[in-house]
Order: sequence, then C-alpha cells, then structure tokens
Amino acid sequence: MAPRSEESGGEALTTLLLSCVTVLLSVQVARWFRKRPGLRVPGLRVPGPFAWPVVGNAAQLGAAPHLYFMRLAEKYGDVFQIQLGSRTVVVLNGDAIKQALVKQGSEFAGRPDFASFRYISNGAGFAFTTTSDWWKTHRRVAHSTVRMFSTGNQTTKTSFEQHILCEFKELLQLFLDKTRERRYFRPMTYLVVSTANIMSAVCFGKRYRYEDEEFLQVVGRNNQFTETVGAGSIVDVMPWLQFFPNPIKTMFDDFKALNREFSAFILDKVMEHRKSMRSGSIRDMTDALIVALDKLNHQSGLGSEKDLVSATVADIFGASQDTLSTSLQWIILILVKYPELQLRLQEEVDKVVDRSRLPSIDDQPQLPYVMAFIYEVMRFTSFVPLTIPHSTTTDTSIHGYTIPKNTVVFVNQWSSNHTPGVWANPETFDPQRFLHPSGGLNKDRCNLVLIFSMGKRRCIGEELSKFHLFLFTALLAHQCNISSDPTGPPGLAYTYGLTLKPNAYSIAVSLRDHMRLLEDAASRGFAEDTDSSTK
Repeated sequence: MAPRSEESGGEALTTLLLSCVTVLLSVQVARWFRKRPGLRVPGLRVPGPFAWPVVGNAAQLGAAPHLYFMRLAEKYGDVFQIQLGSRTVVVLNGDAIKQALVKQGSEFAGRPDFASFRYISNGAGFAFTTTSDWWKTHRRVAHSTVRMFSTGNQTTKTSFEQHILCEFKELLQLFLDKTRERRYFRPMTYLVVSTANIMSAVCFGKRYRYEDEEFLQVVGRNNQFTETVGAGSIVDVMPWLQFFPNPIKTMFDDFKALNREFSAFILDKVMEHRKSMRSGSIRDMTDALIVALDKLNHQSGLGSEKDLVSATVADIFGASQDTLSTSLQWIILILVKYPELQLRLQEEVDKVVDRSRLPSIDDQPQLPYVMAFIYEVMRFTSFVPLTIPHSTTTDTSIHGYTIPKNTVVFVNQWSSNHTPGVWANPETFDPQRFLHPSGGLNKDRCNLVLIFSMGKRRCIGEELSKFHLFLFTALLAHQCNISSDPTGPPGLAYTYGLTLKPNAYSIAVSLRDHMRLLEDAASRGFAEDTDSSTK
C-alpha cells in the first residue's frame, strides 16, 4: 500500500501546483483586464471583441485588417474598440468617420506616438506628426506650395501637364520596348519610377533614367515602407519586439535604414538647391519651400535643429509618388481585366479628342466616363483602406462613447466605399454608378468616395493626384491598347499596407495610331527638362 500512498501524494502535489498556477494566471488576467484603458461612459463600454492578454486582437487582424473591421462593424456598429498589444484602439467606420474628422476635426486630428513615425522625415515633417499651432502653419505652407506648382493657376497647370506628358511619352516608349523584347512584362516598377519622375520634376526640376541605380534604390521600396506604417503594424503596437532578435526587429531595422537613405537623398537635393539659388528666382517646389520655411522658422524664433525643408519635401515627394503609382497600377490592372471598359474609354476619348492633338486637362468636363472610371477605381480598390492612424487630442466622445485623450484611432475608409446601403452591389466594378442618366458626371456620388481622408488631415495632394490620374487615363485610352498575358490572367489580390498594392501581373502594350503626335507634343518647349534627366 505504501507505493500507492506515495503515488497519491504525488498526484496531490501536482494537483496543488496546477491549482496554484491556475489561480496566479487568473489573478494576472483579472489584473490585466482591470488595467485596460477602458473607453467608458457610466454603465456603458465601447463595444468590441474579446482581446487576449499581451497580444490583444493582433492575431485576428489577418492579411486584410480593413475587412476584419468591416465584419466587426456589422456586429458592433460604426464605433468599436480593439486591443493591439497594450494599446486600446478605436476604429471608426461609415458615418462615424465624417462625424469625427469633420464635425469634431480638432479632437481627432492627432497622431499617436508610434515607433515608426519617429523615423519618417526625421520626425520633422507634417504628415506623421501630431497637431499644434506650429503644425497648422507648417501644413498650410506645404499645401499652398503644392498648389503653386501643380494646379494653382493656368501657368502652373500647363507646366504640370507638360511634365506628365513628357513622362508618359518616356513610359509608353519603354512599355513598347519591353513588349517587343519579351511580349509580356510586369509594369509595376516602371510605374513607380514614372510617377516619382513627375514629382522629381516638380520638386527638383529634373528627372532620372529608368535604370538609374540611385533613384531606383530610393523610390523602389514603397512596399516595405507602407507595410511598416500601415494601421495595425506590429512594431507600432508591440514596440518591445524591436529590442531582441526576431523577424519584426529585422523588418524594423530595414525600415529605419530605408528612411535614412531616403532622407539623405532628399537632403542632398535641398543642399544643392541652397548652394545654387539666386535671389528672386524660384525654379521649383524646393526653392519655394526654402524661401517660405526659412522665413517661417526665422519669424517663429524656434530655431529648429531639424531641416524643415528636407522633411517637408520628403513628405510631399514620398506620399504623392507612393499613392499615385499604386493607383496607376490598379488602373492598368482594371483595364486589362475588363477590356470592355478599355474600349468604352477609347470610344469616349475619340469622340472628344480628334487626331490632331492629345487629350488635355481642359477636356475633363467633356470626358465624364473617364472621370467616372477613375472614381470607381478609387472606390472599388480603396487603395488607401485605412488612413494613417489618428489619435485624440483631448478627452472627447462620439456616438455616445467617451474616448480619452491620446487614444489611437483607426479610420476605415474601405467601409465608406463598400457599404451596401450607400453603394448598390459594392463588390462589382461599375463606373456607371457615377453618371447621371443623361451621361454627365454625378458629382454628389463622386464626393462620397473616401480615399484622401477628410477634415484637418485631408491629403494636400488630392487635387494634384486627380489631375494626374485623369490625364494618365485619357492618354492611355488615346494612345494605346493594353492586354494581359492569357497564360496568367490577372486577379484582384493585393498586399496590405498603408496602400493596397495589387499582386504582380503582366501586360503587353501596342500603339493605336498617335505615337508621333505624342512625340511632337512632348518635345515642344520642354527639351531642357528632358535633357537634364541625363545624369
């Protein structure tokens, strides 16, 4: 009987130890729940899913957080909370977005103190920093400068239009060469360089060859950047991961390195401009920002140690070329996936633009289907599914829920663009939804598309972007036919990040009958810009 007694004693000890561990874990979990920064009004807690200790809901986000948020909104409503690491995050959907960003704009215009934000534009830009009186002035100067060199008046509109024409001509010739070389090719990298070249012409007065290694190194890693700063980035919600070896630390180290390289590239261009500037002469956007921000910095007496000009140029150049190149990738993908839409665009452009000239920005009112197509691309793809994360600047409330100051806020733009109550068959690509029965553009419907955010954080490059997208699409329809590789027809899958980038696809490009016209138009009066591209 003795052995049995010893066995029973061992089992009892094991049971006692397990009980103690269970009690300790229960106490720890209970303490964790009590310490959670709950978002409450008396007797009412912001709804949301159960969150696990340490990781919260991070594991549930999956590869498409915006779709996860759509499912949660169906269950909990337009305002709900999730837990990401130690962070409580409020997610806004549908009608709550306008309420927060426009009607209560000042209260929701902050930026969280995320680890990744500190390395973007050396922490001195306006896009990833929180609000203040200085931030408002800084942003206002940046906005007015962008307009001055893109769409501010007829002269700058014409100049910007010619930059697009010249670069489109280079891109189209490259597409034709690649088609001749290998029949089908992947256009993504070329679209990134093309877009960056247009912004380089506006910012620095020069463009780069498509094979330029320095330029490719700087602009060719958009995917890595947007995957790190997108809403739900693991390193931002669990920053302790960056302090010991693991894949997240490696990714974040690479992210810091690419930001250092990009900042060095921009700083080099700004220093070149400072050395070559002449009093009273403004050559490009960088010159204009040097004059405006140096004056502003001097008047403020802040004496900032950080180069505000470099940080501002980095914000403008980086953000615009990433979102624009992503949208162009989607436009071409949609055109080859739905060839009947390509034909419809060509038919409309041919009716308005005769054989003696190219499409221009002045044709926009007469090309409603082109604009409807662009708005449907923006709505359907929602290629900026969530805005850069916001934070509350004060204790506030929305939809009856009290939200403390410094709460992280995710804005789910996808929800506004895919709500069945607003859009009939939202998962169907249909430009017709933006047209009146008479055929004209329905601007009220266009205004419902949310891609550039709204309120105090609305993208300062929205007008520039729409200008570029219209002219690029009209030129595509006017100049060429695009087809996909029949052995691998394109799908609509994408990689999630700050922007949704379509997975790689292959195309072939052939001319219609206007290439010589494009060459003539692109060469008139713009030889200096094109020649300066040869480094």
